[in-house]
Amino acid sequence: MITLDDKTIEKPVIEYPTEWGYKLIGKDLNALLACIKETMMDKEHTTKSGNVSKAGKYHSHNVSCMVLSQEERDAIFKAFQDHESVEMVI
Repeated sequence: MITLDDKTIEKPVIEYPTEWGYKLIGKDLNALLACIKETMMDKEHTTKSGNVSKAGKYHSHNVSCMVLSQEERDAIFKAFQDHESVEMVI
């Protein structure tokens, strides 16, 4: 439960295992693909091309996989977030 400006917001209940998606944004599409391969290793996952910024400077790529727990979900997010090729993870 989160309280913001006297309003209480219930956190959604996520039941595991569940399919979870990550959107990676970076400057080099090939480096993003290498990051995905490096991070996911043998873990079954799907990928899908995302968008390219108007100026062509940034690329996005989507990754989905089955996560067994919040800890696993957060660990994958952190691995993507900490990778030098990733500017942002959503």
